[in-house]
Amino acid sequence: MIGMENMAGARQALAAAMERHGVDCAQLSRLIGRNRAYIQQYLQRGSPRQLAERDRALIAEFLGVTEGALGAPARTASAHDAPVAVPRLDIAASAGGGGFAGGEAPVAHFGFDRDWLRQLGVRAGALSLLRVRGDSMAPTLDDGDDILIDGDDAGERLREGIYVLRRDGSLLVKRLARRSSGVVAILSDNPAYPDEGGVALNELALIGRVVWTGRKLR
Repeated sequence: MIGMENMAGARQALAAAMERHGVDCAQLSRLIGRNRAYIQQYLQRGSPRQLAERDRALIAEFLGVTEGALGAPARTASAHDAPVAVPRLDIAASAGGGGFAGGEAPVAHFGFDRDWLRQLGVRAGALSLLRVRGDSMAPTLDDGDDILIDGDDAGERLREGIYVLRRDGSLLVKRLARRSSGVVAILSDNPAYPDEGGVALNELALIGRVVWTGRKLR
């Protein structure tokens, strides 16, 4: 059992970490999938008395503190076991005519298992989530799908696959194929949309490669 003094210390440590990172209670509540007032009630009323193990792990990863500082018993405090909090950005990558990128502030964070990400061959710090808009990549990607982007997989590592890229101020998600040194084709999986061949790489800003997608079942 965690004593009352340790519970108070965990709340103080959480409040201090939130202040350092400029995160408010509502944002942190959304991170762990709780109602907006959940963290505020925990900090100010002590309800719940202690954070659930899953919530504590996500918060510790996001704020860069140990689970022990947030009240975890010594035997369960393990940074290795904590899920990776991947930011979902407030922009959509257009699988269509091209969407303009707005502010890239995270609107939420989603927890991914570290071992699963390792199996994907990606680095946690290079990942972000975006939403697809449009149907030019259907049936591979549908309008409204969430896509996981590996920001390390671009530039010199470019290989055939689906990438998020900027072109002329628009943010796109398209399949890229090398044609020659410094030249790629921009392809749509939906045959209703035309492909583009012979596009110079220096006309594009590659954001990263799509390594996973999730969607709501219809």
